[in-house]
Amino acid sequence: MRNRTIVIGAGISGLLFAREMKSRGANVQVLEKSRGVGGRMSTKRIGDAVFDQGAQFFNVRDEYFEALVECWGRHGAMARWGGEDSNRWVARPSMTGLAKALAKCLPVRMRHKVSSLKRHDCGCWEIDVEGEGMLHADRLILSSPVPQSLALLDAGGVMLPTGVREDLERCDYYPCLALMLVLDRPSNVPENGLELTDGPIRWVVDNVSKGIKQGAKAAITVHLDRSFSEDHYGDSEAEVFEQVLPALRPLLGDALVESRALHRWRFSEPRTQHRQRCVWLPELGLGFCGDAFGGPRVEGAAISGLALARTIAASLEV
Repeated sequence: MRNRTIVIGAGISGLLFAREMKSRGANVQVLEKSRGVGGRMSTKRIGDAVFDQGAQFFNVRDEYFEALVECWGRHGAMARWGGEDSNRWVARPSMTGLAKALAKCLPVRMRHKVSSLKRHDCGCWEIDVEGEGMLHADRLILSSPVPQSLALLDAGGVMLPTGVREDLERCDYYPCLALMLVLDRPSNVPENGLELTDGPIRWVVDNVSKGIKQGAKAAITVHLDRSFSEDHYGDSEAEVFEQVLPALRPLLGDALVESRALHRWRFSEPRTQHRQRCVWLPELGLGFCGDAFGGPRVEGAAISGLALARTIAASLEV
């Protein structure tokens, strides 16, 4: 396992894959297009306010993943949100904290945006990174949302087996608009957040009561409903805010909005899930993992990355 493996995407799926492979002696490198790790477990600052703008927490169902989470908890990277009996887990000091902890012992290159992927007859992958030139690898792992991964392969003229391609093309995602509001005083948002089933708002939480260290009195994350997000994805921040303000007013109470920001999650969660936990094509040295394979949300992405690492390791040890 001395040959070089490159992972595209530093979300939890890609990071756990890389850590598992590195523990088995593989030479692994991770490329991330943004300036921070975590993918949809990201954290944003607006002035002195700190927000979890993507995943707010995750539940644990899988026994192996539960053991990992409890281990991370003992080391201070995770905590239960809502009491000792709660199955809601949050990273500390914020959701991106777990990804940062996982990335510590890994070679992760930030702000490395890949523009195309090409497979040569010699069996080598050529990765074209904007502003950085070409990188090469024997194995390539795509942990980014499936449509983005397919677009990179298409840009390099890579042909996938017909059945494999068709299965991957079925992986579709819901978008999500995330509003972040800095308030001048505490809000009426419940301490453990609030999930709504009617109207444009799907989820709202005050990051102060969630336990994220703040320089603000209230820092509200608002995830908007799937249908609303799809219908208004191209609207401006001001337009989105004005349309959801009537539904927000009871939760804001007397507080005034001092500043705000809008984040557009184009690939928020899988609408259609792949039938396998991961995809490994040994004849191409190409693998796919992420929440579209292992199941929606954080746990599914983690399980998918670990499953792909074990699949590859087993094939190489034969």
